[in-house]
Amino acid sequence: MKTSRAVVMLGMALLAGIAAVGFASRWLLQTSSSAVTPVAVATAEVGLGQPLNSSMIRTVNWPTASVPPGAFKDPKALDGRVVRTSLEPGEPVIESKLAPQGTKGGLSAVIGEGKRAITVRVNDVVGVAGFALPGNYVDVIVNTQEPEAKATDTQQSISKIVLEKILVLAVAQQVSRDDTQPKVVNAVTLEVTPDQAEKLDLARSVGSLSLVLRNQIDDRALPTGGATKVTLLGRPVAASAPVVVAAPARVKYTARPMPRRDCVGVLSGAQGSQECF
Repeated sequence: MKTSRAVVMLGMALLAGIAAVGFASRWLLQTSSSAVTPVAVATAEVGLGQPLNSSMIRTVNWPTASVPPGAFKDPKALDGRVVRTSLEPGEPVIESKLAPQGTKGGLSAVIGEGKRAITVRVNDVVGVAGFALPGNYVDVIVNTQEPEAKATDTQQSISKIVLEKILVLAVAQQVSRDDTQPKVVNAVTLEVTPDQAEKLDLARSVGSLSLVLRNQIDDRALPTGGATKVTLLGRPVAASAPVVVAAPARVKYTARPMPRRDCVGVLSGAQGSQECF
């Protein structure tokens, strides 16, 4: 009797254990499936301004708690989209790294809203020895002749910073911002506003241009007066002679004497008066 009772209790414990294992395994499967989310990532290196296609994108399971904002789950939604920054293999494709829908590939996809791209000719010196790379910021200096103040004055050269913190979009035909090796090229493409484009076009027509490489996080604007031959050599600028304004001449007025007149006394009753002729 006791043996049969122990067998029944053992069987019930065994069934309860099997049920617990079943419930635990089902809970683990549900938890593991809900803890990951499919995310579209790049299959290979994608260059700046390059349009995406299905062969460049694949989906991977990404931890749900760490999915980047703006990530895509469906690779078909990325077909034809143009990247604004380079992508590495396995890097998630997010909206902030893509140009607006309908944008065609190429350099135009990289230009910011309200900006323009203009190309200037450079050499190994003007191009900061090849260190003005895409993604860097530069200042633009123009060397020209000062306008004549008078017909008798002689012109002198002046160097002046005309544009500050200008983004380099491309050097020659290269737009990659991942390369840090200097490249000596003959043309640099800059991102400017329409007003800056006009100034830059005028500057290169009236003088020679030079690029000054600046720190990428330095946003300070430092106004300068320009450098001339006089200020370069440290000579004092000759003070112009003061202009003397002559005082207006004073006119002296002389009182004219009254003309001499003949007077006669007139007596009328108790009153008298004087009449002059």
